Amino acid sequence: MAIRDNFSYTDMEEWLNAKRVTEIECLVPDLTGVARGKILPRIKFTEDRGMRIPEVVLGMTVTGNTPERDDSYNRAIAATDRDMILKADPTTITMVPWAVDPTAQVIHDCYFANGELVDFAPRSVLRRVLGLYAKKGWKPVVAPELEFYLTAKNIDPNLPLSSPVGRSGRAETSRQVYSIDAVNEFDPLFEDIYDYCEMMNLDVDTLIHEIGAGQMEINFLHGDPLGLADKVFYFKRTLREAALKHEMYATFMAKPMADEPGSAMHVHQSVVDAQTGKNIFSNPDGTAAPAFRHYIGGLQRYMPSAMAIIAPYVNSYRRIVRHSAAPINLQWGQDNRTVGFRVPVSGAQDRRIENRVIGADANPYLALAVTLACGYLGMTEGVEPSAMVEDSAYDMPVELPQGLSEAITLLRREDRLRDVLGERFIDVYSAVKDLEHQEFMRVISPWEREHLLLHV
Repeated sequence: MAIRDNFSYTDMEEWLNAKRVTEIECLVPDLTGVARGKILPRIKFTEDRGMRIPEVVLGMTVTGNTPERDDSYNRAIAATDRDMILKADPTTITMVPWAVDPTAQVIHDCYFANGELVDFAPRSVLRRVLGLYAKKGWKPVVAPELEFYLTAKNIDPNLPLSSPVGRSGRAETSRQVYSIDAVNEFDPLFEDIYDYCEMMNLDVDTLIHEIGAGQMEINFLHGDPLGLADKVFYFKRTLREAALKHEMYATFMAKPMADEPGSAMHVHQSVVDAQTGKNIFSNPDGTAAPAFRHYIGGLQRYMPSAMAIIAPYVNSYRRIVRHSAAPINLQWGQDNRTVGFRVPVSGAQDRRIENRVIGADANPYLALAVTLACGYLGMTEGVEPSAMVEDSAYDMPVELPQGLSEAITLLRREDRLRDVLGERFIDVYSAVKDLEHQEFMRVISPWEREHLLLHV
């Protein structure tokens, strides 16, 4: 399920002409999920142009710095600041709905000069994992559910966020989970979002109000992981633009407000036989197949080492606390939202696992790559899961890393994830996250000034 299935470069050219496009935004998702690239006039956008940008663009912190003193990073990214060659993926071409002039946007893949994919580019990492599935005759199917907050504009980062004002002229002051009226408070915004998503072929499904004040969730129809990652990437950008149009912010921070629940990216995942289309998680008689158990076992075994990827910032770990609608462990259960890995009630063909550990702040390409990688390792290694949890898992022991520094250490040590995701990717990613953590540790927080300044 790409944005435009089976679109060739010729199809794209015809589409651009039909839309009378005058500019094209040539995009590359970086490690943080930010859109990097160039804007070209339509006449300059050709198949053989070979647009170039420095490969260091894929090795920067969220603040724009690079870990130049890290040896593994320097082995992966050339010190000469060489260029990558960008090639458009025609299946991702879509309009930019908020642009004044007819403008298109298209996601590019990154290549070295020798024609090989840049292996530490997020899209390349996901392609690598999908290639491992294809070699087994398997095809993963995913469906992301993305939580986010709407907030009032906040131009001073030293001030806490607050809820936006809706149609009634009042801001939310209480939790309105699943409230239709609370969603309708922001009807003008959501009408624009649905219009934008329809124009972009993003296949969004349902919209609900989540637990937090001003917290919403959007669900995507299930499909191919690469196509869904593209859609989540586009959606994040689209939502932020639509919110700004309506004088508010939209944020995918994992924990934007101290007294409200965090935001997750829950990912439903199953695997089908590439030839028959049958769900390999189910036996012919409808019972759970060994692959189902082993997939869960792989998630339990490898997800702690993957936390730096699915909880990529210091703020991410503020979400993962007890009794806060977020999992704190690696347990699994049937229709149980207190565990890390929930199994929704379904028929045999729809048997799936919902990974509830991933944060909304995760790069969608890397989040899908690593959760599928954990499941793949579980199936190929025959990892057995623990016993299913029948009751609440919130009072069980914490089994996940409690901070970014610990998570980075676990990621660097896990050779099996290094094998599946790629050694250079792990080296670049870990170095970038290490530098981000160092940058954060240089900041003195208001809590420290309030409680330590005169008391210790």
